[in-house]
Amino acid sequence: MASLRIIIQLKLIAIMKRRNKLGLFIFLISCMHFSHAQYTLKLSHQEFLAVVKNYHPLAFRYRLQNQIAQAEIQSARGNFDPTLAAKQGSKTIDGTKYYKETNIEFGIPTWYGIQLNGSYNYIDGQKLDNGETKGELNQFALTIPLAKNLLYDKRRALLEQAKFSLQMTETDQTLLTNDLMLEADNSYWEWVKAHEALLLQTKAVKINQDRLQLIRKTFQYGERAAIDTTEALTQLQNFELNQTNAYLAFVKATQQLSLFLWQENQQPYNTSQLILPSTSLEENLAYQNYLTLITEVDNASLANHSSLLFYFSKQNLMERERRLKFQSLLPKVDLTYNLLNKENFQDNLFPLFQNNYQYSLKLEIPIFFRQARADYRISKIKLQQNQLDIDFKRQEISMKITTYKNAVINYNQQIGIAFQTAKNYQRLLQAEQVRYDNGESSLFLINSRENKLIEMQEKILELRLKFLQGYNHLKWTKENFN
Repeated sequence: MASLRIIIQLKLIAIMKRRNKLGLFIFLISCMHFSHAQYTLKLSHQEFLAVVKNYHPLAFRYRLQNQIAQAEIQSARGNFDPTLAAKQGSKTIDGTKYYKETNIEFGIPTWYGIQLNGSYNYIDGQKLDNGETKGELNQFALTIPLAKNLLYDKRRALLEQAKFSLQMTETDQTLLTNDLMLEADNSYWEWVKAHEALLLQTKAVKINQDRLQLIRKTFQYGERAAIDTTEALTQLQNFELNQTNAYLAFVKATQQLSLFLWQENQQPYNTSQLILPSTSLEENLAYQNYLTLITEVDNASLANHSSLLFYFSKQNLMERERRLKFQSLLPKVDLTYNLLNKENFQDNLFPLFQNNYQYSLKLEIPIFFRQARADYRISKIKLQQNQLDIDFKRQEISMKITTYKNAVINYNQQIGIAFQTAKNYQRLLQAEQVRYDNGESSLFLINSRENKLIEMQEKILELRLKFLQGYNHLKWTKENFN
């Protein structure tokens, strides 16, 4: 339901394109004063994050990558699938029937490198090779590697590596998704900050418009000097200029926000209606929750961070590669025993090496093992490199967490100081207004006090945004812990 609401809600750009700049500016400001109007729709923080997480194409792409890794595991398991083969043929030349053959074979690879094979073979003809056995012959063969591939082989390595690749993909997907959510989260609060900055400048423009009207009337009554009207007009024009800049910043923030707004079918929203945030920087629960969040992050084990889990899985994957390369240092010695049964069942099959059998012992060994030794050395060096990556990543994560914590604590303190300073500026402005009404001050001093107050209020908005950005970094860092 939330996503359906968002589909109905998000409209802005089309109106911008259809209106001229002045008309659009008036329309935008009027919408902000009357946000309940039918042209204005609200977007909450939670609704926005839900849309990004469920429908953003990058988040969807990351989830698809997991399916690829799962398919690769299935592919690696295929190396252990039994095989069935059949062959039938004959050869006749000048009326001479050389042979007629029917052959069926069945092979079963096992986990420990042992190969099981069974076959049925029937051959008949006038010109058979000396090694052929005429008639029906049933065989059961067993091939055992006695050195290379006995304890470990490529089939086992590929399957285990595929499993560790899935773990790497899952942790990488967590990291990438949380990075996307962090970027979206910060974009939302930058949008909220731009909106509140525009409201602040709009309020300042309204106050100065009223002040200019009042001073013009008092000038007409002879109570104020003509220069006061110029002073008031200059102040108003300055705030109107700031308001225009704030409006452009809000439009830019809205366009940046639209990059994260997608529909269920991974199509971008066609935003053609004004949207405004339904939450403010000041109302964020982060101000009450940041100490708890810091404690939770401090209590989390770095070994469970997705970045380190990625490298741990990579270490396991590379260790399987090292074990496989070590097998190349061993000589290849394969023993094959074939139990034969001609025509019908015979009771003289045992002992195995007395009658009705065939065996072979195959030895294959490189003279210098140069390629095997080089490959094994490379695999060990890669393991060392990955361990260095783990050590660096652990320190990097720890440093970033410390930086985020310091930023959150520091900006929260600055917000408190700036808030008290703004209150003091407000008192000074009110006192200056009283003095001005009593003829003891000047409009210049009032404007100076007002400028200081507006600057501090803008500073508070900037500090609140920086605080929330630091909080978001901590929040999504916490989500990276398994």
